[in-house]
Amino acid sequence: MKNIKLIEVKSEIGAGTRGASLGIDAIKIAALDFMSNFFVHFPSEVIETENKLLFEPIESPFAKRIKGITNLYERISKSVYETVKSNWFPVVLSGDHSTAGATIAGLKMAHPKSKLGVIWIDAHADLHTPYTTPSGNMHGMPLATAIAEDNLDYKAHEVDENTAKAWNGLKNIGKIAPKVLPEDIVFISLRDYEKEEEHLIKKYGMKVITTGEVRRKGPENISRSVFRYLSDCEYIYVSF
Repeated sequence: MKNIKLIEVKSEIGAGTRGASLGIDAIKIAALDFMSNFFVHFPSEVIETENKLLFEPIESPFAKRIKGITNLYERISKSVYETVKSNWFPVVLSGDHSTAGATIAGLKMAHPKSKLGVIWIDAHADLHTPYTTPSGNMHGMPLATAIAEDNLDYKAHEVDENTAKAWNGLKNIGKIAPKVLPEDIVFISLRDYEKEEEHLIKKYGMKVITTGEVRRKGPENISRSVFRYLSDCEYIYVSF
């Protein structure tokens, strides 16, 4: 594929521990060891981060640094949107996983009338919301923003007005909500999730493929079955 554009997001603010922002440079260093020209062959855009917020007090304990996450969503979704509309294929390299929701938003903004599928290759479901989160870390919430879900059935927190307003803004980035239907999400190797997330998976009948299934059937067979399952989706976002 010749029309790839790299979008780099060295973000830390959605995670609970530090170091995620170093991932992109680690991949680049590994590429050098293999004499790969991948990172010089394709154009790249570096997204401004909000990592300065790591040194400031947390205002929203159930959605930590959500104002910074909102800024990132706006920048990333705009970049993905413009990349797709310019007929480039976006490859988003990010730090913490909170930014995945912004990538989905940008894809949907570029194709608002098309059905979007999501393949989520991760041990975690990332379906928490400010109302259910055990940690307040936003990297556990990107899929909930994509399906525009609060999960009030399992509400555990009273969220302040400013946080609720910011959360609703995240769900409605691009003035489209939801960005993806829950039944058009496939989890691969999901193993570590809470009862609140399990409730949504069962409520919407989200497809889950375990690591054991991948090992038994092989990645090629799993890939074929996943794409058959999402065959009515015009575009598919893969997150790992």
